[in-house]
Amino acid sequence: MKSVYLFENLPPEAEQRAGGKGGMLATLFRHGYPVPPGFVVLPQAFAGETLVPEGRDAALQAASQLEAGGATRFAVRSSALGEDSASASFAGSYDSLLNVRLEGIPQAIEAVRASRHNERARQYASALGLPPTPEMAVVVQQMVEARISGVLFTADPVSGSRERMAGNYTQGPGDRLVSGEVDGQPFELSRQNGRLEMPAGVPPDSSLVAHAKKLFELGGHLESALGMPQDIEWAIDQDGLHLLQARPITHLAGHNPVTGEWNDSRLGDYLWTSTNFGEALPDVMTPLTWSAMQVFFRVNRVGIESEALPMGGNIGGRLYMNISLAATFLTALGIPEEKMRHLAAETFGEIPEQIEIPRLVPSRWETLRRWLPNALRRMRLVAGLKRQVPSFICETPQKSAQLKNLIAEADSAPALRNVWQSHLEPLLEHSMLMLAAGTSDYKNLSRKLRTRLSRMVGDGETNALMSGLHPGDDLASLGPLVGLTRVREGEITRQEFAALYGHRGPSEFELSIPTAGESPELLDGQLSEISRNPVSAAALTAAKHEQHTAAWKRLASAFPNQASRLQRDLARLSRASRTREAVRAEVVRSYRLLRPYALRAAMFTGIGEDVFFLSLEEVEALLAGDRTALAFVEQRKKSYERYRSLPPYPPIIRGRFEPEQWASDPRRRSDIFDPSLESISPDSERLQGFAGSPGIVEGPARVLESPDQGAALLPGEILVANTTNIGWTPLFPRAAAIVTDVGAPLSHAAIVARELGIPAVVGTGSATMRLRTGDRLRVNGGKGTVELL
Repeated sequence: MKSVYLFENLPPEAEQRAGGKGGMLATLFRHGYPVPPGFVVLPQAFAGETLVPEGRDAALQAASQLEAGGATRFAVRSSALGEDSASASFAGSYDSLLNVRLEGIPQAIEAVRASRHNERARQYASALGLPPTPEMAVVVQQMVEARISGVLFTADPVSGSRERMAGNYTQGPGDRLVSGEVDGQPFELSRQNGRLEMPAGVPPDSSLVAHAKKLFELGGHLESALGMPQDIEWAIDQDGLHLLQARPITHLAGHNPVTGEWNDSRLGDYLWTSTNFGEALPDVMTPLTWSAMQVFFRVNRVGIESEALPMGGNIGGRLYMNISLAATFLTALGIPEEKMRHLAAETFGEIPEQIEIPRLVPSRWETLRRWLPNALRRMRLVAGLKRQVPSFICETPQKSAQLKNLIAEADSAPALRNVWQSHLEPLLEHSMLMLAAGTSDYKNLSRKLRTRLSRMVGDGETNALMSGLHPGDDLASLGPLVGLTRVREGEITRQEFAALYGHRGPSEFELSIPTAGESPELLDGQLSEISRNPVSAAALTAAKHEQHTAAWKRLASAFPNQASRLQRDLARLSRASRTREAVRAEVVRSYRLLRPYALRAAMFTGIGEDVFFLSLEEVEALLAGDRTALAFVEQRKKSYERYRSLPPYPPIIRGRFEPEQWASDPRRRSDIFDPSLESISPDSERLQGFAGSPGIVEGPARVLESPDQGAALLPGEILVANTTNIGWTPLFPRAAAIVTDVGAPLSHAAIVARELGIPAVVGTGSATMRLRTGDRLRVNGGKGTVELL
């Protein structure tokens, strides 16, 4: 490999050695952006800080080629490894030399290279936990005789808002502006039309006026091409607009792969919710689990996502959905705000009226142009997948068992990697598609039927009609409870329980945590619990079905002309409900194969449970012999433990959210986070949530952080939890009522509570913060209220 390359000749394998600035400028130059011509001097051209003879000659030859193309003077700038990256900019930390003549090129290159030892660079690197003296390449470019120079942020670097691009400029070269020595003149560009906006009373520079539209278009193109908001350096001379550098806005970077810190709320002014998906995964995620969750978002794309605009996000290790993404294309379809909130409520719970749903800036036409083709393809795909649902439910247990054997039989790292590529990865992607396809009918039917019935008979009767649809205990979400009872009564063995239900549990999506089927100790504990508090799921569901039957008789009597159609719709909902739960059970079964795969990979590579702090891509690379990512494991562990030490975050988050700052605020709200709203004192005597399951009950509260604390729940107490999932099911029959912070009409707590006839209020947002064990409560599951008596 050569040590000096012109931008147009830098090969892909040399881009990493060229550093952040050199690699990016070469890429942008090759793609036709207005980057001044230049070349990169790679680290192998140096012995320490001095150019070796071959490197010196190559640099002078490259500069002579630029001079032959019209360059008279040169700009010599740093390009350290890690500089201008998503996690570190190093702006102004290293030296830049301008107006360098041809004969001074070697000395200037060496001087810039030596600046990697200066104190300001060392302090900056230390603050970010980076090596104090990183390796460095050097960039040499044709000097731009700038009339004005500046920077442009394609998003607000503080809030992440996409409403406008913000920048500033100064006369002449921009090196003092970039280094922070001068402030420059601020300006903004509207994201709607690129209109230049200046502070009141400040006239804009004529060069900026002439090139504002081109600067706006350049910023938009770069943000789209590079996948996230950009910090752009630019200059304008007599020949026009020049691009001097583009790098991610570091404060808006959602992920630092070295430390394992992940905070997608920094990506922009979006509205996030942890309801639904957050309920399924209530734990802080390890990196391996999060990378598996990203498979779902990748295969279920809607067409307008990007790295800076994800469908799902990781905020401090917890899973959130981006409501702003959905709101943007619903707005493009012409759906009014009120209906949009109603559609969101069925799946994600009520969005408080005082919280604005930020939309994205692209025009309606641009949104539809990007979304509609993908939507049509997806409709065809889902239609085909729906036809596969019965076979998926029936065949997945056997396929999963066979694949589990293949994992166990793999006798080397290459063999296990082949199992991943040939079998496990395709199954994971297919399962994630089936999760969406197999649950869509229930969502659509439930939403339409609930709206219709509520208008006819009110919310209380609607809840009774839409629950208890079938008297049996064969709903898949009740499987673990039924299975434990059957083991206790000797109807099935422990091994049979593990095969049928052992993949389910309270942390079934967190791969670092075993389920009862994988841990004999966990199964012992659950059997002990069910023995101390025996329950009959069949009796509870039968009683609930009786309530449904009584409500149906009242409805049929009041609306005889509509009874026949409503009966058909309820029967369809019952079938869709069973299908939804069965599909999810089999998705979890196939998903849990990732745990034995990861542990097998750990065995072959000798890394133990460190494997859970790698991504799926890094595990595959590890099996191929690339151990690079192992250097990051210890820092990722520290980030993971730090996130775990914090209380659960609010289920609704607007804008930039810093978990540790929020947790240290004594006036924090646990229901919502929105910097534009004032904090409230958490001493109200009444909580409002969603009507999860009808019924009114009074009793003492029992606040639990996890189902592991279930032994403390006494019969007749009201279970109060941040969220619940299938792992909490064995505790439900003992509870007089259920109250959760997180929840929605389709949440686990609401569905199972309705099936068992237990009053439930879900989605209160702050129950675990405002209630204490022993508080006497009145729970009204029909109205969604909790009163502290």
